[in-house]
Amino acid sequence: MALLLDNQFAQLPNTNEVTTKEFLDSVSYLPPFFDCLGSKVFAPIKADINGNITKIRAVYDSDPAKYETLQKILEVEKGIYGSEWPKAGATLALMWLKRGLRFIQILLQSLADGERDENNPNLIRVNITKAYDQALKRYHGWIVQKVFKAALLAAPYRSDFLKALSKGQEVTEEDCLANIRQFLVNFTATVDAIYAMYTVMNAELDYSV
Repeated sequence: MALLLDNQFAQLPNTNEVTTKEFLDSVSYLPPFFDCLGSKVFAPIKADINGNITKIRAVYDSDPAKYETLQKILEVEKGIYGSEWPKAGATLALMWLKRGLRFIQILLQSLADGERDENNPNLIRVNITKAYDQALKRYHGWIVQKVFKAALLAAPYRSDFLKALSKGQEVTEEDCLANIRQFLVNFTATVDAIYAMYTVMNAELDYSV
């Protein structure tokens, strides 16, 4: 239905291990999501996601068998980088990428849940703010936070955003939201699994940029 939702994430196996190839194939379609937000102010987040995908793919392509799953990437790089890990290699790239994915997930979930500003029901600022506050804000210094505030003022109308997600097609709001909910099932499970992996392996870092 939508540019963002044409490529579903694979259902995770019982082990919750995320296959690197399936993950990269799915996530590579997500950067255009930020084009749907309209403002070029969101371009740095899009570029950051693109860059991190490229870094992870380069590591995977160097030895697909060794890096078959995202967990194997962390395990192998922990041995390679020693004291520099996890602030190095694909481990660091995935750390930042998962935050961008969480931003998308929270924003879409907020829309799907019907959260809105009662005084301005056709704005999505409340949804974007929630996603930013929960997924990215704590990792950004005040300069980057000021950039986000500028982006918030340039956020599109809810109706325009949903239309952009639908590639400009005439799709009802409820049909669009239904597709978003369907997309979120496996997408949320994937993002949750990556966060859990970083917690278990003690690979999470709290520094800000």
